[in-house]
Amino acid sequence: MEMSMQRTTEYRGFAIRIDLLNTSEGMFDTWFQIKGPIRTRDAVYGARLKVLGSPFSRRWAHLVGELAARASIDQILDVDEY
Repeated sequence: MEMSMQRTTEYRGFAIRIDLLNTSEGMFDTWFQIKGPIRTRDAVYGARLKVLGSPFSRRWAHLVGELAARASIDQILDVDEY
């Protein structure tokens, strides 16, 4: 039976939604979406993107999803921090 979990966090003014889809016992495919600082009430999340390398354990799935989303936001904002 497939089970999914969702977590939402913020980074640089963007909302990050992480979705985990249970693929086998203790392993999850990881997906993320971001929503930017849009000034309309009807702002929606962008495309749902799968993180490469899935499946992961739950802890790793949340971590790599968050890092992938943050890297995408940094790319959008043209941030070059190390």
